[in-house]
Amino acid sequence: MSDMPLSDVPSMPGWQPRDPSLGGPAGGGRAFRTGPSSRRGAARAERRRRRRRSGWRRLLPTWRMLLGALLLGAALLVGGFFLGYHLVAIPPANAAATAQSNVYLYSDGTQITQAGDVNRESVPLARVPRSVQHAVLAAEDRDFYTKPAVDPEAMARAAWNTVTGKGTQGGSTITQQYVKNYYLGQERTLLRKVKEFFISIKLDREKSKDEIFEGYLNTSFYGRNAYGIQAAARAYYGKDVQQLDPAEGGYLATLLNAPSAYDVTAHPANLDKATRRWSYVMDAMVGERWLSRADRADASFPTPYEAEATTGVSGQRGYLVQAVGQYLTERGIVDRETLRQGGFRITTTIQRAKQEALVQAVDNQVMSRLDGSNEADRYLRVGGASVDPATGRVLAMYGGVDYTRQYVNNATRRDYQVGSTFKPFVFAAAVHSGARTQDGERITPETMYDGANKRPVQGWRGKAYAPGNEDDVDHGPISVRTATDRSVNAVYAQLAVDVGPARVEQTAIGLGLPADTPDLNPSPSIALGPATASVLDMAEAYATLANHGRHGEYTLVRKIERLGGGRGGHPAGEEVKLPGSRTRQAVSREAADTTTAMLRSVVQDGTGTAAQAAGRPAAGKTGTAEHDRAAWFAGYTPDLATVVTVMGQDPETGAQKSLYGALGEDRMNGGGTPAQIWGDYTRMALSGTAPREFDLQVAEGMEVRGEDPREDRDPRATGEEAEADEPRGAYRPDGPSANPGAGAGRGPAGRTGGGGAPSGPPGGTSPDTGNDRPRGGTGAGGGTGAWGGTGGGGPHQDAGPATAPGFDPGTGHGPDGGPDAGGGGPLTGIPASTAYRPLAPEGTEGPPAPQ
Repeated sequence: MSDMPLSDVPSMPGWQPRDPSLGGPAGGGRAFRTGPSSRRGAARAERRRRRRRSGWRRLLPTWRMLLGALLLGAALLVGGFFLGYHLVAIPPANAAATAQSNVYLYSDGTQITQAGDVNRESVPLARVPRSVQHAVLAAEDRDFYTKPAVDPEAMARAAWNTVTGKGTQGGSTITQQYVKNYYLGQERTLLRKVKEFFISIKLDREKSKDEIFEGYLNTSFYGRNAYGIQAAARAYYGKDVQQLDPAEGGYLATLLNAPSAYDVTAHPANLDKATRRWSYVMDAMVGERWLSRADRADASFPTPYEAEATTGVSGQRGYLVQAVGQYLTERGIVDRETLRQGGFRITTTIQRAKQEALVQAVDNQVMSRLDGSNEADRYLRVGGASVDPATGRVLAMYGGVDYTRQYVNNATRRDYQVGSTFKPFVFAAAVHSGARTQDGERITPETMYDGANKRPVQGWRGKAYAPGNEDDVDHGPISVRTATDRSVNAVYAQLAVDVGPARVEQTAIGLGLPADTPDLNPSPSIALGPATASVLDMAEAYATLANHGRHGEYTLVRKIERLGGGRGGHPAGEEVKLPGSRTRQAVSREAADTTTAMLRSVVQDGTGTAAQAAGRPAAGKTGTAEHDRAAWFAGYTPDLATVVTVMGQDPETGAQKSLYGALGEDRMNGGGTPAQIWGDYTRMALSGTAPREFDLQVAEGMEVRGEDPREDRDPRATGEEAEADEPRGAYRPDGPSANPGAGAGRGPAGRTGGGGAPSGPPGGTSPDTGNDRPRGGTGAGGGTGAWGGTGGGGPHQDAGPATAPGFDPGTGHGPDGGPDAGGGGPLTGIPASTAYRPLAPEGTEGPPAPQ
C-alpha cells in the first residue's frame, strides 16, 4: 500500500471526498456520484417538482386517467354485450300476445261474430295489402327492411329528448316494438329496455323481416279493444283487412302512434290533429315511392265508423257460438281448453238468409204478440232448428230471445218432453219391422185399433198400463192414420207394445235421437213422448225421415282453420281435420216414406194445417208436453226439416211452467204457434225455389187413403183452433143436410149447451163416400148450445136449423162407436143446414203424459 496521505490521493471521476465537517453518514465512507447521469436524475426530479399541481387543479383527471377509463369502459361494454347476448334468451311469448278470439262465419264466409278474451284475429302477411304494409312502415319505421334490429342513434336521441323534457320518446324500431308486444310487456323500466335490446338483436338473426313484420301487425294495439290489423279493420271500417284501401290503411297506421287520441269518432275535437298525422303518413308513402302523387291527390280522409258497443254474443250469436263449441268438444275435434284459448276461424253450416228468416218468423208469431201484463207471456221460450235432409247440415237455429238475457240454448237443451212428435217413430218402427197386431194383422196406416179412453194395453208383461186420452175422450175403433192425426194415446201405447218398446227405442236412436236421451225407456209409454230430446235432436231425426230413412249425423261446422300466431306454432290457415260424413239406412225407404205419407195427412187435414202457410208440400206432427209446458211442431218438406218448440219457464226460478193463456190463447198447442212459426219460416227460407213434391215409395198395401169411411174426420181442423190435444172441439162444414135435427148437452170443456125437448125429426140415411154401408140416426134435443157444447145426438151427423148465432153442434156415437156429430146449428157466419163434425181431443196418460 502507498504511504501517500489520503488527502493527496487523486479523487475518482464523479466522486468527491466526504466533507469531514458534515455530520451523519457523510462523516466518513464513500462519496456521492456527481457525473452526468446524476445530473439528469436531478433534472427530472426538478421537473416533477415543478409539475406537481396544487389547489383545484388537483381535482382534474390526467389524460392518462381518461385514457385508462375509456379503455376500461370499452372493455366492460364489449364484455357486457357478449355476456348479455349469451345470458338473455328469447323467452316464450306472453299469454296476452298469443290470446286470440275465435272467428265464427256463416257458410258463405261472412262473419257471425268474434268471441274470446281478446279481440284479435291473426292474419298472414300475404292477406295484408301492400298499401297497408307501406302505410305502417311510413308511420313507424321506413328503413325496417334495410337497417338492423336496433337503432342506437334513435335510442340515444329518444333518451336525450326524454332527459331534456321534450317528451317521452320511443326510439324503437318495429322489431323492438314487436319484442315488447310479443315477448315482454308495456312496463317502462331499464331492465325491460335491456332485454328488449338483446332479444331484438337475436330475433333479427333468427327470423326473417317478413315474419317480424307480420308479428308486429298482429300484436299492435289500435284502440277500440282491437289487437292486430284484422281486428282493427273490422272495428273501424267493418271489413276484412284485405279489403282496405290505401287511405284506410293510412288511418290505421296513424292510430299506432296514439290510438285513443286519433279515434276521431270518440274524440271529434282531435279531427284536425288526426288529419295532420294521416297526411304525414300518406305524404311519407309518396316520398318513399310507395304511393303515386295522383293517388295521393285523390285520397281523402277516411272517416271511420262509429264505435259500436260490444255485441259479440248478443242476439242469436251467443247461442250459435255455444252450439258450435259443444259440437266441436263433444266430438273431440278440439278440446275445451284449446278452444278457449282461441285462434280458430270456424266456418259454420248456418246460412245467413235462413237464420234471419227463422228469427223473423219468431218475431212475427211470438215477439210481436207478447203482452207485458200477461203473466203467462213471461214464461215463453222458443227454440228452433232447421236441417238439410240431404246433408245433415244445420242451416238455421233459434236459441232464445237474446243470449245475454237468456243464456240457455232452447235448441240444444234436453229437459222438455217431446210429446206426440215422437209417435211417427213408433209407426216407422212398425213398418220397418213388419210388426203385427195382437190379432196377427199386419200394421198399416189403415189398421184399426180401439181408441177407448184408458184402455189397458194388451200383450205387455210389465206393469198394467192404461193411458188416458185427452179429456178422457173415447175414440172407439179408429185407424192408425187418424189416431196419428188426433194423437190418440190409447192407440199408440198399444202400437208400441205390438212393435216392441225396445225396438221402438232403437228405431228412435237410429233415426237420430241420442242413446242417452233422458226418459227414453222401452215401455209402452215411450209412444207418448216422455223423452226429453232437444229440438236439434228431433230435427235430425225428422231429417232422416225426409231423407227416405237414411241417417247422417247433423253437422254445424264446414271448415275450421287456425289463425296462426298462437301457442303451438301452428301456421295460419292450417285446417283442423273434421270427421267424415257417414250415412246409413236407419229404416227402410218404404218405412220412412210410408210414415211421410201419413204425416202429410196431418198437415193437409189434421192438426197441423197451420203449416200449410209454407206454400208447398209438407209433412209434420204436432205435440204437447204434460200440463202444456211445451208445444211442438216437427215437419219437413223434401228440402228442409225444421222443428219448433214453445216452452214455458219461470225466468226467475227456472222451473217449467204451463202456458195456459200465453199469447192470449186458452192453450198452447203444437198446431198453433209452433206450426205458425214453422210455416212462416219455411215459406221465407225456401222463397225463390220451386216447390217439390215428395218422391215416395210407400210399402206395398200401405197407400194412405183420403178419408176413412169408418171414421169421423174433420178435414178443416186448424192447428190454432183444432189441435187434437186441446180440449175444445173444432168443426168444419160438411155440406147441407136434408134431415136436420137439434142437439144440446155438455161440451168437452165442461160447458153446457142449451136444453130442450127431444123434438127433432129423425135423421135420414146418408151414404159415406167410398163405403157402401149407410149410417144414419136420430137427432135429439133442441136449443142453443154453448160454444164447443156437445149435443145429445143420434148416431150420425146431421145439422139442425140455426136458431141463434154461435149455435154449435154436438157429438154422439155412430154405429161403429166412433164420435159423430149430433144435430146442431152453425157457427156464426156459416149458413144453416150445414153439418159439422167435431175433431175429438186427444187424451193423456198419467204422469208423464205428453201429447
